[in-house]
Amino acid sequence: MSTFKVGAHFVTRIEEMLTPGFLPEFLFPDFESSVFQQSELLTQPRFWHAESGKVMSSMHSWMIRKDHHVILIDTGCGNDKSRALPIFQRFHQLHMPYLENLLTAGVRPEEVTMVICTHLHVDHVGWNTRLVDNKWVPTFPNARYIFSRREFEHWNSPTGGGISLPENMAVIADSVMPIVEAGLVDFVDDGAQIFPGLFFEDAPGHTAGHGMIKLESNKEAALFPGDSLHQPMQVFMPDWNSRFCESADQARLTRRAVLDYCSDRKALLLPAHFGAPHGGYVKRHASGYEFKPADDLVVSGQ
Repeated sequence: MSTFKVGAHFVTRIEEMLTPGFLPEFLFPDFESSVFQQSELLTQPRFWHAESGKVMSSMHSWMIRKDHHVILIDTGCGNDKSRALPIFQRFHQLHMPYLENLLTAGVRPEEVTMVICTHLHVDHVGWNTRLVDNKWVPTFPNARYIFSRREFEHWNSPTGGGISLPENMAVIADSVMPIVEAGLVDFVDDGAQIFPGLFFEDAPGHTAGHGMIKLESNKEAALFPGDSLHQPMQVFMPDWNSRFCESADQARLTRRAVLDYCSDRKALLLPAHFGAPHGGYVKRHASGYEFKPADDLVVSGQ
């Protein structure tokens, strides 16, 4: 269980699953195998599953703890959810020990005070709800859920997200709308300070309302980029978009802004899908960027 200390905050990864994901040529339309010559890091087993030829893909939440705050950033895929369409088969009718992993980290669902979703795709909102008596109910009943106003409007517009990814509309129905109907949502806009040192900022491109979270504390910083980056190879090839990015040019601009911020600020990059230790540092140089996993920064005993 990876835990990092960022200033006065502890940030812990709550695992849902860590498995081979997509073939890189499927995930990245511009994929070229020459990327593996950029860094031997990319062929390490924690990032690359050689037997299947797929990238390793993590589904997890990042949990921030400070004082009485227990905050989850993104909530994975969720259990018991019908995702039978081919593009989502990997997430169909899961039975993962996510809540058990949360408990191992010392937190019961009732103790979570806030849930922040970087965006409203299938693998970022699933544990917002769970099935109880054939009804989808909030998993974290005492939490406020933070959604981007722009992102929510995007999925509820007849010309929005349902046009580019209609498969995701069932996700909105079972993992987003029950939270809205329960009155647990606070909608935020670009630059919102969620509490001192924690900010929600627009990071459009992957979706129109996609956001990223910045944590700043005691001169240290961490950035949670959502799906601005899916895999470490995008650090080396920042112009590679995933096939799920709605606006190609905007996604590239956002990705470079994320990498530049992390390099300039020396901020810890904590993505949603990287392999172990699931976070690291970015260094910019004359010909591009490099990625260094934060193996030596994992806090033991947390």
